[in-house]
Amino acid sequence: MPLYEFRCRDCDDRFEAWLAPGDAVAGVTCPEGHGDTVRVFSAVAMTGRAAAGPARPAAPCSSSCACHPG
Repeated sequence: MPLYEFRCRDCDDRFEAWLAPGDAVAGVTCPEGHGDTVRVFSAVAMTGRAAAGPARPAAPCSSSCACHPG
C-alpha cells in the first residue's frame, strides 16, 4: 500500500496515510477529525550514484560476465 502525504485545510496539519489501490482520497480525515484535506504532491529527485544506474564492479568478474568491457 502506498503512503500519501496530506494537509488539512482547517488546522493546516500535515500527516501521512496508507491507502490501498482504489481507496478514495476524498475520504481521508486529519488526526484532529477534520474532513477538508488535500493530498500533497512531493517532488522526488534522485542524485548521485543511484541516479546513474546500477554500480559496476571495480574489476571484471570473468571474461564471460556481462559486465566485462572486453
